[in-house]
Amino acid sequence: MQPWLVPAVKAAFRSGKSTSIEVDGHRYFLNVHLPPAHIVIIGAVHISQVLAQMASLAGFDVRIIDPRTAFATPERFLGIELTAEWPVDVLNDRPLDAYTALVAVTHDPKIDDFPITEALRIGCFYVGALGSRKTHATRLERLRADGVDEAALARISAPIGLNIGAASPAEIAVAILAEIVQTLRTREISPTGDKK
Repeated sequence: MQPWLVPAVKAAFRSGKSTSIEVDGHRYFLNVHLPPAHIVIIGAVHISQVLAQMASLAGFDVRIIDPRTAFATPERFLGIELTAEWPVDVLNDRPLDAYTALVAVTHDPKIDDFPITEALRIGCFYVGALGSRKTHATRLERLRADGVDEAALARISAPIGLNIGAASPAEIAVAILAEIVQTLRTREISPTGDKK
């Protein structure tokens, strides 16, 4: 690829949209074909209810995984793909990928830790986990003990979401979705379009 095309190609891949550019009086059309970005939410909690709706409106495919059938009810998540099974089973059948944002919000290590580890291993473009700094420090200790390296651990956004002073479930969902969009649109892209 010609070096003068690299910035335009990176910008097109970050946006996910095909575009035309003009360089030295010549017009070029950059045809971008990417899989849709999607969000996998671990935990059918109040934050998830709002986040799932907002993320769908923003154009993300959304699915929620939570083995706790008291929380994972279709009535609470109308129109959202919901699976009331353990994440280890669901993600073995439908694995994560580089176009996935993983959001872990159960506060339960038995539910959250496997998908977080898997998201880091796969290279999901965003990995976020709900919890205080103290909760996250404990989480990091567990993940280190399971062999996750420091570079991978540094990729976890925790406390989750942009620091906007969010207090309610709806505000926390706004902070999470904003951070996901920010990460998606500013991630490093190689000139061939592959995520670095």
